[in-house]
Amino acid sequence: MRDWIGIEEVVAITDAGSFAGAARALGTSTSHVSRAVAELEQKLQGELFHRTTRKVGLTDLGRTLVEHFRRLIQDRNEALAWASGDGEPHGELRISCSIALGERFVAPIVRRFAQRFPAMSVTMDLSNRMVDIVAEGYDLAIRTGQLGDPRLTGTRLASRKLILCAAQDYIERRGAPQSIAALADFDCLVGSAQTWRFRDQGRDIAYRPSGRWRCNSGVAVLDAMLAGMGICQLPEFYLKGHMGKELVELLPQHRVADEPIWGAYSRRRHLTPKLRHILAQLAEELGPALETDCRA
Repeated sequence: MRDWIGIEEVVAITDAGSFAGAARALGTSTSHVSRAVAELEQKLQGELFHRTTRKVGLTDLGRTLVEHFRRLIQDRNEALAWASGDGEPHGELRISCSIALGERFVAPIVRRFAQRFPAMSVTMDLSNRMVDIVAEGYDLAIRTGQLGDPRLTGTRLASRKLILCAAQDYIERRGAPQSIAALADFDCLVGSAQTWRFRDQGRDIAYRPSGRWRCNSGVAVLDAMLAGMGICQLPEFYLKGHMGKELVELLPQHRVADEPIWGAYSRRRHLTPKLRHILAQLAEELGPALETDCRA
């Protein structure tokens, strides 16, 4: 196990802020910690820490490696727990999800998961940015559509409908488009999706809208649509309580098939107990949550 020498010590020093603090946390001597780090630095041909009489700080190499080391330790502990028959999820779980889907649907499910398994530490990053799951150290990302990244695999959790619509008063003023191509003559409201998806004569069509209102928040786009500013394609859950009242569906004959929602993770990561349990809970609860919200 000499390849592991120094890895736990580097993480402990980073967390404690000193070699002495790391030794106390690991239940060993400061000299052992120093030797382990020195051996690892020799193997790496580079220094991991800046050492002064007052403080210890990570070098650029140390900052690059420390989170990878932390992940290695977590994966090792999870693998050993799995091999020993302890299937109870524990350790850290990092999840990425878009803001609206995360706030309204995924976060409550993950919160219940954390309550079920008190040995888990959960971090949720809600952002419309497409994170690099592998490079940034996420365990799981909730994605819609096609995964598109050959490094990832996934479990289908649910699906969502995409609906093209506009406010009733906008239709009364401007009329309704009769074809996909006719959308060019109308005011389009552009959200985080740069293309709208349709189905025409058995083929999937990608339409790139243009307009004078753009925002990466679906809520803001919905507000603009309700204010009569134009047409937009949004997931059905945004439209709760508005369809058939303020909003009218357009081009229903071209509605695309329901879009899959995936729990995506690295192909290189084995299905640890924490991933198995959170994927099972999301698969059980997310679909019904979306359906209930859309019917309300």
